[in-house]
Amino acid sequence: MKILVINSGSSSVKYKLIDTTSETTLAEGGVEKIGLNDGFLKYKRNDGSKAILELGHINHQGAIQAILNILTDPAEGCIKSYDEIDAVGHRLVHGADKFTESVIINEEVKEKVRECYDLAPLHNPANMTGIEAITALMPDVPQVGVFDTAFHQTMPAKSYMYALPYKFYEEDGVRRYGFHGTSHRYVSQRVCEFLGVDITKQRIVTCHIGNGGSITAVKFGKSIDTSMGLTPTEGLMMGTRVGDVDPGVLTYLMLKHHLTAEELQKIINKESGMAGVTGISSDMREIEAAVNAGDERAKLGLDMYEQRILKYIGAYAAEMGGLDIIVFTGGVGENQTGVRENVCEPLAFMGVKIDKALNATIRGREAEISTPDSRVKVCVIPTDEELMIARDTEALVKK
Repeated sequence: MKILVINSGSSSVKYKLIDTTSETTLAEGGVEKIGLNDGFLKYKRNDGSKAILELGHINHQGAIQAILNILTDPAEGCIKSYDEIDAVGHRLVHGADKFTESVIINEEVKEKVRECYDLAPLHNPANMTGIEAITALMPDVPQVGVFDTAFHQTMPAKSYMYALPYKFYEEDGVRRYGFHGTSHRYVSQRVCEFLGVDITKQRIVTCHIGNGGSITAVKFGKSIDTSMGLTPTEGLMMGTRVGDVDPGVLTYLMLKHHLTAEELQKIINKESGMAGVTGISSDMREIEAAVNAGDERAKLGLDMYEQRILKYIGAYAAEMGGLDIIVFTGGVGENQTGVRENVCEPLAFMGVKIDKALNATIRGREAEISTPDSRVKVCVIPTDEELMIARDTEALVKK
């Protein structure tokens, strides 16, 4: 089957066309700056080169129309007509506790997604625009929703509940939901295939670390705990997100500086993390360059970043009663060799040993970077959320 995977954001739409028979990517790209006067489509040509098509001012439906046009373009496209697209899979960020797995999209599903708008005001409405745009342009094609939160619905109550008055859970749905679930599900399955082991017998910590980041404890194939919470702000120190912080700090700052809720949200989501501590950037490559140049705040930021990853790995190993595999994925996890080494070195007491020389050569490809005598396998597995979405879409459509 040919599955079009759509990730519709507030100002962008990313896409991949995947042939699920061979699990190959036929086309990929994305529209950026939706709603502005200088919108454009960036895509990969058939020969692997990249191209940009200026679009001007467009909405989401116009963005998806541009994607369909380039897919069927006689010179640049890879299909002759829309009819070759068998189904469309959508990344949906928040399914709350309404969705424990991927679903065929119908009016009932749409309504439940809308009910989650309060929990993900920046993401779910944008995801819905992608669904509605496909509905308008390709009304007969089946659509599937794959939720970032679904994989974490196996967490026990002791992991997902907050120690707040219970009424906030009952009335407002305040609890830990977790995110990056499609990525954590993919890499936990893939690493077991890569190592030739049975996932139902493995205790795995998956580290999805990039500009956003989360860590998940996957015990015998199921998520039992994860670092992100009701929103993607909790957990690790990230590019611009604060991660774990004393909630008393937030009320203190609001009162002292007379901050509105909106102003505080901007601080903890857009102005904190690596960018906030270092004053340099949220880009780890720039941070590492500054560290090498002797910048003390850059060093502090990197030390903090790595320490939080280390803490979660240790905590989740304890929670699972041991650890068999550590997986690094995401932009930082796949490419920043120093971060991997600095996180793994203190775990030697657990039997973690990595091959430092090999680790230094691994960027963006699958590899085991632990030594043969390491009691815990350490692997780099590039994530492929789009492939997981395509697989779910194919399975549901065929069913």
